[in-house]
Amino acid sequence: MSGQRYTVNAMGEQCPIPVVKTKKVLDSIQGDAEIEVLVDNETAVQNLTRMGKNTGAEVFSEKKSDKEFHVFIRVKDRQPATDTKAEEVSCIPDVKGDFVVAVDTATMGRGNDELGKVLMKGFLFAVTQLDELPKTMLFYNGGATLTTEGSDSLEDLKSLEAQGVTIKTCGTCLNYYGLTEKLCVGEVTNMYDIVETMAKASKVIKP
Repeated sequence: MSGQRYTVNAMGEQCPIPVVKTKKVLDSIQGDAEIEVLVDNETAVQNLTRMGKNTGAEVFSEKKSDKEFHVFIRVKDRQPATDTKAEEVSCIPDVKGDFVVAVDTATMGRGNDELGKVLMKGFLFAVTQLDELPKTMLFYNGGATLTTEGSDSLEDLKSLEAQGVTIKTCGTCLNYYGLTEKLCVGEVTNMYDIVETMAKASKVIKP
């Protein structure tokens, strides 16, 4: 195939990072191009295939081994996804969403806690990639550990805060876990404010 060729190495990356990395490349392409994505699991292959086909691209994959898959995404006459205009450029983009993300645990879903931690980290990273960011993110009970020292998600949460997302952590929860002095992102809040924030939101998302 003529045109540009790109390679995205997402070996060892957890969902949704392979899709996010590939989409960033795909959105920057103009004209004909082929993206070769390297991943280590079939779930990533399925997610990439779905994403590619949703954009109208030709997608096929090759299994090199049980832990190595190559996904090929081919596009023709493609235009960049967005045409950035000068007046739209802003260091801190507007937060358009009027919804709230409420996190009440350090893990996502029921079953294996180690898997749950991986899923929660992936969820919070995925939030940073939304076109429409949440207005507020609330952290309480076990979720309070995600905004404090030692959290694997601090970089993502600080990125969200820098983009205008309000991040609040339950003060009672911080005190209970002995983390009051270890809060690293956002502000301390109380139950009245948590309830009021949820009540005023257009919708509340809980991972």
